[in-house]
Amino acid sequence: MNDWPEGWSGDDRGGRGGAGGGHGYGSASAQPEGARVMRQVRRGGQSAPPPPGYGVPPQQQSYPGQSYQDQYQGQGQPQYLDQGGPQSDGYDGYNTGQVYGGGGGGQGAGSGRPAPNWRKRVKWGAIVVVGVLVVTTVGTYFWADGKLRREVDLSKVIDRPSGGDGTNYLIVGSDSREGMSAEEKKKLHTGSAEGKRTDSMMILHVGGNGDTLISLPRDSDVELPSFVGSESGKTFPGTGKRIKLNAAYATDGPELLVRTVEFNTGLRIDHYVEIGFAGFANIVDAVGGVEITIDKAFKDKYSGADFQAGKQKLNGEEALAFVRTRHAFAASDLQRTKNQQKFLAALAHEVATPGTILNPFALYPTLGAGLDSLIVDKDMSLWDLGSMFFAMKGVNGGDGTSMNMPISGSSGGNLVWDKAKVKQLVQELNNDEKVTVTSE
Repeated sequence: MNDWPEGWSGDDRGGRGGAGGGHGYGSASAQPEGARVMRQVRRGGQSAPPPPGYGVPPQQQSYPGQSYQDQYQGQGQPQYLDQGGPQSDGYDGYNTGQVYGGGGGGQGAGSGRPAPNWRKRVKWGAIVVVGVLVVTTVGTYFWADGKLRREVDLSKVIDRPSGGDGTNYLIVGSDSREGMSAEEKKKLHTGSAEGKRTDSMMILHVGGNGDTLISLPRDSDVELPSFVGSESGKTFPGTGKRIKLNAAYATDGPELLVRTVEFNTGLRIDHYVEIGFAGFANIVDAVGGVEITIDKAFKDKYSGADFQAGKQKLNGEEALAFVRTRHAFAASDLQRTKNQQKFLAALAHEVATPGTILNPFALYPTLGAGLDSLIVDKDMSLWDLGSMFFAMKGVNGGDGTSMNMPISGSSGGNLVWDKAKVKQLVQELNNDEKVTVTSE
C-alpha cells in the first residue's frame, strides 16, 4: 500500500536526501528526521509551495490516546494522516499550513483556561454584598431592639384623652445618677441626691405639616389629677392640688407625669422617652462631640458651665453643663429650656448624619451608649425611636417649630400657662395643622 499522500511519487521520496547521507523521507531510521518543509498538497492533486512557517513534521502532533512512541517508534517510519485518519479540531495534516505540535485545547493563546466570565463574577459579587448588608442590618436591628429598656407602662394611665393625628412623644431628661461613680458625679457636677427628678420635659409632635418641639418648664403650675399608683395599683383621687410639673414625676414616676401632662393639656401622649445624666453625656461622647453656637458667654458654678460666645464643639461633660444651667440667666428655667431644645436638636442632627449611620465604628458605640441609657414605654419600637430623632433633626434644620409652652404669668414662683393659647396649640397639634401659636 502506498502510505504517501496523493500526488507524491517514489521519485519524490528517493531523490530528496541530504547532501551527505541520502536520508530521504523513505529512510528506515528508527527516529524520524528533524523538522522539514513539505509541499502542501491540494485536494485536486496539484502541488503548491509551502506556506510561511510550515515546517514542523507531523510526528510532533499529538493525538488522543496515543503517545509519540506509540505512533512512530514501533512502526519504523513517520505516520502521516490522510483525510480519514485521526483528527484534532478538524485538522487533516496537510491543508492548513499551520505549525505542528501546537497541542492545547484552543481556549486562547497557549493558556488552556477559559476566559473569565466577568459578568457572572460581578453578578455573584453583588449578590454576596447585598446578602451581607441584609444580614448585618437585620442582626443590628434585633441587637438594638433587645437593648431598649421598655420600663414605662402607659396602660396604667387612666382617663386618657382621645388621640389626634400625628405622633406625640414626651421626652424627659432626668437627674438620675444611676450607674455613676463618685468620681463621675464630681466631674459632671451632678451632686449625690437620692432618687431622680425631671430636669427637663418636652413634647415632640411628629406630623405631616412640620414637626413641633415644645418645652415644658419644670416649674410650670399644674393641677395634680386623680391617678392609679404605678406600683401599688391604688387609686388616688384628685383634690385640685396645684404643684410644679416636675413634682408629678417625683410623686409616682413616669406614668403620673404622663397623666398630669395629658390632664392639663388635653393632648394624648403616644410614647415616652427618658434619659439620665450619664447616658446623655455618653451619647455626646460616642458621636465625637456636638457642634453648637453659643450666643452669649455664661458661667455657672452649680452646673460647672464656663462658655465663651461663638461656635464650638462640646464633649459630654460640657454638653451636660450647657443643658442644665439656669442660675446664670435672668429668665432662669425658660432660657434653660431654649438651650435644651437647641442642643438636643443639634445632637439628633449629629446622630442622624451619614458619618454616624454608615460608619459601624461610630454607629455601634452610639447605639450602645444611647440604648443602654434610654428608658421608654413598652410599645416603643426602634422605628418610633428613629422617627423621633429624625424629627428633632428636622426641627434643627428649620423644617419645624421649636417653642416653650405659652406662659401668661407666675403664681407663687410657678409659671402659669396661657390657657387660651394652650387650647389653640393642642387643637392645631391634634388636627396635625401647622402651628401658629407662639410662646410670647
